[in-house]
This record gives sequence, structure tokens and C-alpha cells, in this order.
Amino acid sequence: MRTTFEQDDLKARKIFLGVFYFCAFVMASVTFYAIYVSLGEYLQTGRVVIGEVLVETEFPFKGLAKLTTYLMIASVVGWYCVVRLGGEKVKGIPRWLKSIIQLMVLVFAVVALYEFVYNFIVWNSLITADVIRGEVMRFDDLSVEYPDPEAPWNLVFATKMTLAAFLISAHCFYTISKPEKKSE
Repeated sequence: MRTTFEQDDLKARKIFLGVFYFCAFVMASVTFYAIYVSLGEYLQTGRVVIGEVLVETEFPFKGLAKLTTYLMIASVVGWYCVVRLGGEKVKGIPRWLKSIIQLMVLVFAVVALYEFVYNFIVWNSLITADVIRGEVMRFDDLSVEYPDPEAPWNLVFATKMTLAAFLISAHCFYTISKPEKKSE
């Protein structure tokens, strides 16, 4: 017979697992939709702005959240569920390997933070330039031809996804860096 604590722990694991599967479904659906629409756009025009379809598509109806918002939220929440479900497995990793992973994740967090700040500043600068010119309604259409002029990135998409990457990598660094509790 299970104790109340074990039953509660099992219920919590089922919740995290269900939320993880939902997030994985959302991420896969949004990604496949974006690939399908972007491929069609590329075949018609020979050009595609990365993430633009996710920023232009509001779901389930116009005026509600954009697909890029769902993708960002599902990524972060899905990651959190993964950590809650498998975080205990980190304890078995040898210290030397844990150190290497910490360094890699720290580098990724720094790069993601830089990219988030860069994209946000560029986006804000372009919005400000538009406002000075009297154009006020192009917030979602702004893109940057970096890192590849042939494949520009929509700045709403780039900003949200680099924020998600920073949050995930920072949480990963925190999780893997937590000192292990010593059993008495």
C-alpha cells in the first residue's frame, strides 16, 4: 500500500507528464505548420522571413495570441516539466561531466541573453524610427537580415524565442548547479 506522500508524488508526476505531452504536441504542431506555410511561401516567392508566419498567425481567432507566443510558452513550460520529471537523474552524473555540462549551458545562456537583448534593442530601434517617420502599425512586420541576408528573421519571433532559450538555459544551469542534499 502506498503512503499519502507517494500517492501525491504520483499524481504530481502524472500532471507534469500530461502537461509535457501537451506542450510537445503544441510545439510540434506549431513547428510543422510553420514549415508547411514557409515552404509554400518559399516556393512561390523564393524568399522567406524566418518566424514571420508564426507572428502573423493568431490562434484560435484574430486578436488572440500569436503562434510564436504559444511556441515560446510551450517550450519553457515543457522544459520545466522535463526537469520536474527527470531532474533527480542529474544526481548520478559524475562531477567532471557535470562541470562540462555546466560550462556548456552557461555559454548557451550568455549567448541567448546577448541575442535576446540584441534583438529587443534592434526591434525597439526600428519601432522608434517608424514612429518618427509617422508609421505606427508595423510592429510585427519588422525583421533583421542577420545572420544571413538571404534568410532574415522576424524580430518578434527572434526576441521571443531567444528569451525562451535564455530562460531554459538559465534554469538548466541553476538545476545542474544546485548542491546535492546530503542524506543523514
